[in-house]
Amino acid sequence: MGIPDSGDSMEPADFLPRHRLQSLLDHLLQQGFEILAPQLRDGAILFRPTQHVDQLPRGVTQQQAPGHYRLQQGDSPRCFSWANGPQAIKPLTFTPQETLWRSELQADGSLRFHEAPVVTRATAVIGVRGCDLAALALQDRHFLERIEDPLYRQRRDSLLLIAVDCSHPADTCFCASTGDGPEAQTGFDLALTELAEGYRVRAGSVRGEGIMRALPLVASDAALRQEAIEQARRARQQQRALPDFDPAALIQQGEHPAWDKVADACLSCGNCTSVCPSCFCHSEAEAPTLDGQQSEHQRQWDSCFSEGHSYIHGLHVRPDTRSRYKQWLTHKFGSWVEQYGRSGCTGCGRCISWCPVGIDPLQVLRELGEEVK
Repeated sequence: MGIPDSGDSMEPADFLPRHRLQSLLDHLLQQGFEILAPQLRDGAILFRPTQHVDQLPRGVTQQQAPGHYRLQQGDSPRCFSWANGPQAIKPLTFTPQETLWRSELQADGSLRFHEAPVVTRATAVIGVRGCDLAALALQDRHFLERIEDPLYRQRRDSLLLIAVDCSHPADTCFCASTGDGPEAQTGFDLALTELAEGYRVRAGSVRGEGIMRALPLVASDAALRQEAIEQARRARQQQRALPDFDPAALIQQGEHPAWDKVADACLSCGNCTSVCPSCFCHSEAEAPTLDGQQSEHQRQWDSCFSEGHSYIHGLHVRPDTRSRYKQWLTHKFGSWVEQYGRSGCTGCGRCISWCPVGIDPLQVLRELGEEVK
């Protein structure tokens, strides 16, 4: 298969040959964006500041299974032949720790409060997956719809999102069954489909259309279009799928023995909620200076698996792992539907890969749906 010429053609110019991918990064840098793109770090793929395509994880593939994540180096020229790393784009909008406001003790004993400004920079994120775009849409609903979180808003508005269709889902992925992948569907400015010799490009916003006009694109030929179709078909053939269940009935499954089984295995470590792109539990605390004259009110990620998260006025509402796991699963797959109109799960499978004991929530859901004998 050859790269098409950029001669006269009735087909739209939508293909970026692989050797011209740097032109995308150069354009973004010229426009003043900081670029975050996937890089190989400490045995995982993480978003890091990037200026050149040589920093991308070229030829890297993955193995993911319950409690298992390993990368493999091959000789493929592809840079996105993996499903996801432990890091979604959640930390870019809902940061792991931040100061909400500062207070200062005055001479008369009163307190003066100060806003904690957020310093943001226009940031282009390359390599966002469809499951993570769906999770970002859920985060938008939580942080922006009823009461707008100004810190989230400022960070959210600073992002330009360049998605890459997932061509190599992990064995832990099930985004095809949740309807959130493996192709990027909405919420992106620009989306790429990585093929053997380059990238098919499509715009999802006015900003994305402007970027496309600045790139040295050529028209896709029929062979490239067919390659993209076949690649998408293979990517949708995933090993796992979300089982059928009634979200309202799930909330009522209080005494099923599956809860005891999963509680015996669960470590309540909160890994699943940390890597989940849609979880938003957090706690708040004061951080005073040693002289007691000033204090910062901080927000940090928390987990419904932590004992303190359900502590209210001298009472632990969920005192054991069994009740905490039940809270997480029934909220994520049950009451979230009532709150936001859909499940809180977008099928990325991170909670399976990064659980130290390999708990698979899909298996728990199947067991909850079985008749108790």
